[in-house]
Formats: sequence, C-alpha cells, structure tokens
Amino acid sequence: MTRFQVDGKVVERVDLLKRRHWLWRLNVWPFAIIYSLWVFIVLPSLDFTDAAIVFGGIAVVHILVFLFTAWSVDFRCFVQYSKAKGIHDADACKITPAKFSGSKEIVPLCCRKITAGSSTSQTIDSEEIYFDFRKQRFIFSDEMKNFCKLPYPSKETFGFYLRNTGHGSEAKVSAAIEKWGRNVFDYPQPTFQKLMKEHCMEPFFVFQVFCVGLWCLDEYWYYSLFTLFMLFLFESTMAKSRLKTLTELRRVRVDNQTIMVHRCGKWVKLSGVDLLPGDVVSIGRSSGQSGEDRSVPADMLLLAGSAIVNEAILTGESTPQWKVSISGRGMEEKLSARRDKNHILFGGTKILQHTPDKAVHLKTPDGGCLAVVLRTGFETSQGKLMRTILFSTERVTANSWESGLFILFLVVFALIAAGYVLKKGLEDPSRSKYKLFLSCSLIITSVIPPELPMELSIAVNTSLIALARRGIFCTEPFRIPFAGKVDICCFDKTGTLTSDDMEFRGVVGLTSSMELESDTSKIPLRTQEILAACHALVFVDNKLVGDPLEKAAIKGIDWTYTSDEKAVPKRGSTHAVQIIQRHHFASHLKRMAVVVRVQEEFFAFVKGAPETIQGRLTELPQGYVDTYKQFTRQGSRVLALAYKSIPEMTVSEARNLERDLVESDLIFAGFAVFNCPIRADSATVLCELKGSTHDLVMITGDQALTACHVASQVHIISKPSLILTPVRGSQRFEWVSPDESQTISYSQNEVESLSESFDLCIGGDCFEMLQQGSAALQVIPFVKVFARVAPDQKELIMTTLKTVGRMTLMCGDGTNDVGALKQAHVGVALLNAIPPAQPDGSSSAEASKSDTKVGKQKKQSKPGTESLGLNGDGSGQSKSRASRAPKASESGSNATANRHLTAAEKQRLKLKQLMDEMNEEGDGRSPPIVKLGDASMASPFTAKHASVSPTLDIIRQGRSTLVTTLQMFKILGLNCLATAYVLSVMYLDGVKLGDMQATISGVFTAAFFLFISHARPLSTLSPERPHPNIFCAYVFLSLLGQFAIHLLFLISSVKEAEKYMPEECVEPDSEFHPNLVNTVSYMASMMIQVATFAVNYMGHPFNQSIRENKPFLYALTMAVVFFTAITSDLFRSLNDWLKLVPLPQPFGTKLLGWAMLMMVSCLLWERLLRWAFPGKMPSRKRRQRPAAIAQKKAL
Repeated sequence: MTRFQVDGKVVERVDLLKRRHWLWRLNVWPFAIIYSLWVFIVLPSLDFTDAAIVFGGIAVVHILVFLFTAWSVDFRCFVQYSKAKGIHDADACKITPAKFSGSKEIVPLCCRKITAGSSTSQTIDSEEIYFDFRKQRFIFSDEMKNFCKLPYPSKETFGFYLRNTGHGSEAKVSAAIEKWGRNVFDYPQPTFQKLMKEHCMEPFFVFQVFCVGLWCLDEYWYYSLFTLFMLFLFESTMAKSRLKTLTELRRVRVDNQTIMVHRCGKWVKLSGVDLLPGDVVSIGRSSGQSGEDRSVPADMLLLAGSAIVNEAILTGESTPQWKVSISGRGMEEKLSARRDKNHILFGGTKILQHTPDKAVHLKTPDGGCLAVVLRTGFETSQGKLMRTILFSTERVTANSWESGLFILFLVVFALIAAGYVLKKGLEDPSRSKYKLFLSCSLIITSVIPPELPMELSIAVNTSLIALARRGIFCTEPFRIPFAGKVDICCFDKTGTLTSDDMEFRGVVGLTSSMELESDTSKIPLRTQEILAACHALVFVDNKLVGDPLEKAAIKGIDWTYTSDEKAVPKRGSTHAVQIIQRHHFASHLKRMAVVVRVQEEFFAFVKGAPETIQGRLTELPQGYVDTYKQFTRQGSRVLALAYKSIPEMTVSEARNLERDLVESDLIFAGFAVFNCPIRADSATVLCELKGSTHDLVMITGDQALTACHVASQVHIISKPSLILTPVRGSQRFEWVSPDESQTISYSQNEVESLSESFDLCIGGDCFEMLQQGSAALQVIPFVKVFARVAPDQKELIMTTLKTVGRMTLMCGDGTNDVGALKQAHVGVALLNAIPPAQPDGSSSAEASKSDTKVGKQKKQSKPGTESLGLNGDGSGQSKSRASRAPKASESGSNATANRHLTAAEKQRLKLKQLMDEMNEEGDGRSPPIVKLGDASMASPFTAKHASVSPTLDIIRQGRSTLVTTLQMFKILGLNCLATAYVLSVMYLDGVKLGDMQATISGVFTAAFFLFISHARPLSTLSPERPHPNIFCAYVFLSLLGQFAIHLLFLISSVKEAEKYMPEECVEPDSEFHPNLVNTVSYMASMMIQVATFAVNYMGHPFNQSIRENKPFLYALTMAVVFFTAITSDLFRSLNDWLKLVPLPQPFGTKLLGWAMLMMVSCLLWERLLRWAFPGKMPSRKRRQRPAAIAQKKAL
C-alpha cells in the first residue's frame, strides 16, 4: 500500500515515495540526450545564430523544469521520486494537509529501533516508522495499517495516573526522550537572505523578471528597471515583515525553571525543558529573578493539591481558574481534556496560588502540588497555539484559485491577439522574425501585471491591520473573506450578549407564594448558608476572585468569605460555615456541591440547574416547576438550592465522600434568582446584523425560557416562540409555547413550515433524539434558540449548519465555546477585559482618523518603548499606524519641489516614498504581528472587547475585502485587455509607446491602486451583499461591455488622428519616433486607464465613496488636470519630455469630449449591471436541498 488516507485535523493523505538516483531524475537524463542531439545534429546543420536560438529554447525549458520542481510538490515527486512498493521500501513521503492547513510538502520517512524493556509494554526489539510534519510526529501503526499522531499519555484512566510514580529507570527515561524529544519550542530562525531567496524563487517573481528581460530587449529600459526595482523592493518588504514575525515568535520559550521531578524512585531537580510525558513532578507558584510569576512548563494533570491559575495567555479569560486534583474521581473513568480541564494545568499559564495535599502517598519535597506531565513541546495547549500562529505567517492572498482562473481567462484573449500579430507578421517577408516573436511574447506576458501580488495581498492585509487597530487579532487570515460571505451569526448568551455583572434579586419557592423574597432577614438561615458556602471563590493576593454570580450572591445576603475557607455573616451571631471539600461545577452535570461543617455537624450543600436538582430531591415541593419557569420567562437566571445532613464522621472521611453520594437524597432550600443585565450595545449590534440580511441564532447553556426572553430583547426572536420539550412518561416530543398556552406535536417533516410562523427553540435534551433519528439536518437549520447546550453540542450545531451550506459566524467567550468557535467559518472569541473602543458604533472612518492622530504622535516616541496595550483601543499599538493620506500629499509636494531631477531620478524618488510607506507595519501591505497575549487558542479571531460589536467590524472588513478584490480584478482585467489590443493591432499599424510614456503609465497605475486601498468600510452594514465570487454574470458582462466601449473610443481616436497624419510608411520594427497617432493612442489609453479606476471603484454601500476617499479624489482631479494640460499643449516642455506631438486644436477638444462620453457610458453600463445583478446569497432552501439529498443517499 503506497497511499494512506489519514483524514486528520492536520494531515489528510500520505503518499509513500522513493528518491531516484540523481542520474535517473527526469530533469537530468532526458536533457543530457537533448543537449547531445543539439551538439551532434543541430549545430552542424544550422548557422550559428539559429543554433544558438535553439540552444536558448532548450536552456529555458531546462531552467523551467528545475524551477517547477521548486514550485510544485507534485511535479517534484514526478521528477525526483518514484512510487514506493511498500512502507519499508520508502524513504520519503508526500503530505497532503487538511483543507486550509497549508500546502503539500515532501518530508523524509524515518525509522528508529525500539529496544526491549524501554517501556512497560515493550518485550521484544522492534522498529518504529515515522515522519515529522509541522512540529508534529506521525507514526505508522501496524494494527491500524495507517499513520496516526504520536500518542501521549493524555487519555488514560484516572487510576493509571494515580498509580503513576514517574519513569522508574534510566532506560525508560532514554526511551521517552527518544520518543517525545525535549520540552522545547524548537524552530530554526531563517535569515533575511534565505527568505529573500524563497520569495525570489516564487513563480510570479520569476515570470516578472522574464518579462522585464523581454521589455529590455524591446528597448524599454526605464520601464523595465522601474518594474524590477518595484518588484525587488516589494519582495524585500515582505521578507522583512515575515522575519520580524518569526523573530517575535522565537521569543516564546518553555520556562526553564528548576522543578522537582520523581525519577528512578527519588526526587531530582531538573530544568523545565527536560520534562517528559509521564514524569511525576512537584509544581507550585514560583517567581523568577525579576519577581514575575513563572509559567507552567508543560500540560500537567493534578494528582494531589489544588491551584489557582491565570489562563489569560491561552483563553483570554481574565478570571483566575481553580484547578483541583483527580483524587475524588472514579478509578476506571478516562481523562477527557475538554471535559476535565478543571484538573489540568496548561503549559504557558501562571500559577497564582497553590495548596499542597499533605495526605498523599507521594509527598513533594518542596511543598508543591503533585502532578503528572501529559504533553510537552508543540503538543501542549500553548504549543498548539504557537503552531497555528507559526504556520499562518506565509503570504496571504484572497481567492488565490480564482485569481489563477481569471488570469487564464485573460491569457486566452492575449493568445488570440498574439496569434493575430504572428499571422499578419509572417505574411510580411521583410519583417524581422526576432522582433515578431518578441512582440508576441510581450503581448502574452502583458496580461499579468507586475502589481498583481501586491494588490491581492493588500485586500486581506488592509483588513488585518484595520482589525488590529480595533483590538481584534486574527491567526488565520484566509478567513477574512469568509466574514464577507457570512449569512448566519450565532451568539453565546452569558458573558457575550449579557454582562458578567450579576445582580442577586432574592430567593423564592420556600412558601406557596410566588413572590420573591429579597429581604435577607426573612431568608431561612440554611438557604443563606448554601449561598454563602456553595461556590468556587478563592483569595488570590488578598483579593476575592471567581464567578461574578457567586460574588453577587454573597454580597446580596450580606455575608463575607475569608481566606481560610469560612463563610461568616456580617451581622448576627450565626455560626461560621467551614468548607471541607468542593465538587466543582461541571458543564455536563450542570451542578456543583460542597461538604461543609457548621459547628460539629456536617452538611452537603448543592446548587445547580432546577431541572437537574429536581430528580435528586427526596420530596418535590408543590409548584416547583411553575415557580422557576415564571422567573426564567422574565429572563432571570434561576439556581435551585438543596442540602442534606451528613452522619458524624472525621474530616478526612468527609473529604473522601463520593460525589454521587453527596449530591443525592437532598432537601429543597429554595431558588436563588439573579438578574443578568444585557450589555448596552447587544441589541443595537444584533439589530444591525439582522438589518444586513444575517440570520441570528442564540446558543446557550442557560434555561430555555430565560434564553427565549433574552433572545426577544436582542432581536433574535421576533415571532411567537415554541420550545421543543419531551412529553413526560413517553418517548414523544412536542412544541410548547413559553406560557404553555399552545402545544403542537413534533414532526421533523413539518419543522420548516412551522419555522415560517414561529421562532423555534430546542434544548440540549432533544439532541440525542435528533441524532438518533437523523433529523438534525431537517431541524437544526430552522432553530433560532438552542438552550441547555453542552460544549460538544455547540460543535454539532456548527457542523450541521455548515453541512447545509450556511456561512457561519460564532461569537463566544473563548472558554466553553472552543469547539464551536473552531468549527465556525468565522469564530470570534471575546476576551472580557475592557469595554469596546467605540461603544456608540461610530464609524471605522472616524476610528481611523483618531488612529492617524495617535500614529502621528507616536512617530516622535521611541519604537523600542511601544508595545501592544491590553485595552485594544489603538492607544497601545506596537508600531505607529499613521494613515497614508498625509504621506501621499507630502510625496506629491516633494515631487514638485524636485522638478529639476531627471525622469529616472523622479521615478526612483516616487518609488522610494511608496516603499517607505510599505515598510510601515500599518500600511496595509504586511499583516500585523500576532503575539501570544493577543491571540486566543479558542478561535481564529480574538477580540479584546467585552461586547459583541467586533462581529460588526469583522463582517464589515470581510465585505470590504471581497469588494476590494473584485474591483481590483476588474480594473486589472480591463487594463490588460486594453494593453493586449494596443500591443497587437495597433503595433501592426506602427503605433508604439515611448519608454518614458510606459514608465509614467506604470506609476499612474501603482499610485491609483495605492489610493483605492485607502477606502475604508462604511460604519453601517448594508442589506445588500457583495458578490461572493469573481466568476459571475455581473463581472463578465461588466468587463465585456466596458472593453467594447474602450475599444470604440480607442479605434475612433486613432482613426480620427490618421486623418491629420501625412501619408507615410510606418515601419513596425523601427525605433520609437513621436507622431500624432502615437500621441493620440497614448493619451486615449491613459484616459481609459483612469476611467477604469473611476468607474469600477466600489464605494457605497460597502466602502467610502470617491468623494469620501480624499486621496483617490485628489488623484482623479490631478489626472483630469494632467489630461487637459497635455491635450491643450499648455506646457510644451512637459509634452516634449513625454515625447508627445502637438494636437490640431479642434481635435484636442474633441478627444477630451469623447473621453468624457466614454467615461459616462462606462459608468452608466456599470450602474445598470449593479442594479440588474445585486450581490445576494443563494436561498436557504436551495442550499439545504443538496445536503438533504446526500443524507437520504447515505441512509
């Protein structure tokens, strides 16, 4: 078997290869034969010049074959490798990564010997076949007959971990080092020269250098050198930017603090970089020389003790997390990294406080917590985030495959034009064959403009910079165009749409009355004790930290919590409540419990979701369900409180009580009711999203009635709502209205029609039924509110929506929503650190103005002191990000001040200023450096805002990227079609461009592209959508219509000019001489170029209009003034410098009039097409039908 279908998250497919001997490679022996034939056959039979041309052709093909082995992995496989017969015959393999995980690679296939006794399971000598791909190791499994990721001890039973005492012998330590390697982030730092060489080997760059050579042969020296200079500067800028990013990433290292490790039966001191999976260590809070807290060096599982950890660097969660040991868990239960994260210390996080367990069998010598290492190096959580950032630093382009097809479409036109020139040229025997082939080559190559890679990079990178200015960071830039295509936005509720600041309203349910008791003196003592003690609050550096809801409860009942884990009332003589053992909240259980001691009596206090506690009560009070439903309908957060007395026992026995025993046979103690205020801007933001043709969905772990109430307040629900609930005592389900006045029986085939008149809500308990009956595809796409949803169910919702063709955006808080955020096309993790930069929803344009001011001020400060502020409001950006508009005008004034310079020097000066701007980090050319503190491991987009407003910014920038890409392709397409015509048909008539004319034309194009990239998205989202693809009727009709108008204008202008020309023979192969036809054709083609930019500029409803984009408006005005000046011959010296002859006066005015008519005609055609073909997403039904058909076939 030579191909293995891995289908993993990183690797999709592996092909086995065997390297050929260098003599038998297809880029060596065939060419050796061809060169021999040239020496013995071609050279003697042809004259030397023709033989040299043949040799040149062979050499070019040979060079191309060598270059293609660098450009194409598949081609390199074909040339340098053969297919291996089997796994033992192979010495390399071709890796095809999963979608959006980068490009194919060839990596060496390695084999290592494993000696007997090196591990507990190893009894005989064997060998392990593996390959390393992007800092991950994949080994060949004989059992599965496939490659799988190198296993780490991270999915074993809790009993396995508790019995573990570390690596018992030096042989096992050596085997572990050989298997997993050292605990380091090891990646080589490339040099500038290496990166520059890599950039210069890219196909586009090589092609452009080839074109420059062709232009030089046709004596366009200024233009050729200008283009080459521009290319080299652009590539060096990109290489410098990448080097800066990689240097920044190399600063992140595993903390090499000294740690006590239990190896070979004794405790030894080791550096953090020497840790191995399976090591048992003592870990606690430790400080470096500067007094900073040291970070955890690897992912570890707590075996004994507890710790308070700051995980902000990974998840952005500002609240410190409480990590507890696995001592209370079932021995046969298996560890799940997602479910049991409250037992795991993640690499890179910082321990703020730790409490050792003195009763454990393996005592730590330094008073730290006992932990076992699970994963090291790039496999830790920090390592995964590092990999995401590291392997997304390559050059970014939008719609790269579409750009290839679009260029192919243009090449077809160029081939037709070149074929026409070749046919006509061969009919004339006097014509130079060398010049003829040169002109044909120039026509074909002219359709790929030198600025194409810059413009495609601008589209995405401008958005990256704009988002970074507003505190939004992106680790996967290819997702930005997806944001422009999003049609369904999903939101978490708690901490996302609603505030984290909870308000305790009171207690209800202890009497027959449904009135809320907010007077703490009337709340029963036992209920107060449960609220005061059943929580996970903790003191860190003498400050109480934890869940805002639990803090609100203690504040509401007027109790205090002390650092020795005692809850004490502020008033009265009530006894303190001492916490003995905590069973922390788990999302899959929906409850938490504590064992406490009040005086000498033990109690179990439990709180959780009302429906969860309901089944654990010894006696269900009358009106239990009606009471909690009444308050959840009002949007309140309701928690059921319960307790039970525990028989007399010792403290150690109480600590070891099983969780299930603690949480059963409970006595009801009331409902605690909390208010969860909706964020100030949630309703406004969601209203704008709904108005811009986005469907809205809420996905929450909260109760269905609460969720529906909040959803109605933030415009997710606008119609009457129905909730899918199981019918008691049967397997059936039914739709019930929130007030239970309406009931409709459930049928999966009627869900679509039901969704037209109702907004539907389903709970987490219905998911199992949907999955079993394969009804998920027929139900989930029509639901507006998902309640009581577990994290893995959130992921299922995302995958289902993607399956039916929806473009999804998920916005959550980055802790419980990781799976869903990763699954969505656009995942936005909110780091609830600070309020948004502009809560009033002011425009991005205004933001950019303020950024410009900030950038100007920062220019005066030292770059070394500037670092990215945590507030994400642009006040702490890593580099000055001043707008380029002032710079552009400065460059213009400099140019006028230096009119005495030669033409070449002027071009050099102009280009130097452009490149200086491109070197700035905030220029829209190079993506901003994403640092670990800015990115979250949760999702591709991380927003440093306590608000959902970043979703608007991301969608706005996504739409702007799509629109910008589309307008650039149209402009490039029209310019190239016009160029192909000028170089072909007009070339045969003797019309040529002067060297300086071509250079000025190139500068105009570069400047206009620079100025249209200044366009910023509008502050409000439009109901209209951008066209999601380049290939659509609108683009093709627009191109063909405008090209026809341009052609008519060009032909008419040249024909009119010919009337004023004396009868003379024009030699196409002669050197350039100014004449009237040449002057008119140059003016006409320049006017067409400017008109193309003006007409195809996409302004409202997505970006600023031409009038609002001041640099572009000024450039257009200057262009009009320039054309008026050269056609009216106002500055004779300017026309002489451009080698333009004077126009007969009535013809000059006529030419300007025709130009205006051409521009107006193109504008009307473009506006007509935009009206006839508005951008819209395919209808929901049309997209869902293919998914439904595919599902039926599968069944």
